[in-house]
Amino acid sequence: MTLIKLLQSQGFGTRRECRSLILSGLVSIGGREISDADADINAESLVFSVDGRDWQYREKVYVLMNKPAGHECSQKPKHHPSVLSLLPVQLRNRGLQTVGRLDEDTTGLLLLTDDGQFLHVYTSPKKNIAKVYRATVKHPLDEAQLAALRAGVVLHDDPEPVRAQSAVARDAHTLELTLTGGKYHQVKRMVAAAGNRVEALHRERMGEFDLPADLKPGEWCYVDLYRETLLPRLPGEAGRG
Repeated sequence: MTLIKLLQSQGFGTRRECRSLILSGLVSIGGREISDADADINAESLVFSVDGRDWQYREKVYVLMNKPAGHECSQKPKHHPSVLSLLPVQLRNRGLQTVGRLDEDTTGLLLLTDDGQFLHVYTSPKKNIAKVYRATVKHPLDEAQLAALRAGVVLHDDPEPVRAQSAVARDAHTLELTLTGGKYHQVKRMVAAAGNRVEALHRERMGEFDLPADLKPGEWCYVDLYRETLLPRLPGEAGRG
């Protein structure tokens, strides 16, 4: 791969912008400035520097964010900033998309990627990807509410009962709910149908991914993800590479 194509693939701008970075002496590999835009570069496991900052080459990007409240999961937000505004411009240039969505007031684990296959797997209803939420509810929880959530509640737009994979009371006002679906406002609507109300909602886990305890709201980290180790373990993905 040529150096200029490598920079473009990593989100450093148009061909012209990347060439300008190279000719300005801002790109180096192993501490050595590379001034030839057409230099052939081995991208595998490559760490390169642009304007003094190190970057690791990633063919595909997987980001795990602790989503803060007051942000929309949209590239074109209407009322609040986009979660994408919390990422470096280089990642935004790569066209990252959120893997599913969280409401603007919901916090917690959010995945973003430019890998179309991974996005499909993690958002397809057929894959039954489990998501674990912590909901703070207005009224004390009781066994009748938990039983209703596990047995299935009827939402206004679906005649078929919607069931939680698991519904556990951590304390009188804290509900741990595990779902495999992804309907609009699903947690809030299910809790309302069971006779309570969600006051705050936080996602702790999604599929193979847990929210790191030390990742503060608004912070993010790369996820080292390899198709051969993760995707074959997902429902319906055995044998795909």
